[in-house]
Amino acid sequence: MIQKRTIYNRIKLYRVAFGWSREELAEKAGVNFQTIGYLERDEYNPSLELALKFSEIFDTEIQKIFSFTPFLPTQPM
Repeated sequence: MIQKRTIYNRIKLYRVAFGWSREELAEKAGVNFQTIGYLERDEYNPSLELALKFSEIFDTEIQKIFSFTPFLPTQPM
């Protein structure tokens, strides 16, 4: 049986850097604003499609947003 792994993310870091509310980011991603909250609290793993959308929205590599290991607080965007 495959064990489900936590996918850590920097969605909140990017969202705040862009000056967007959860509602604004949710609209851009085509999801409910509550989904953004779940993702930011690491309570929900995004689908591959949603992860790729975030990469496009933030115009950066997917590995800079998502990881199987926690991000260090000092890592630059």
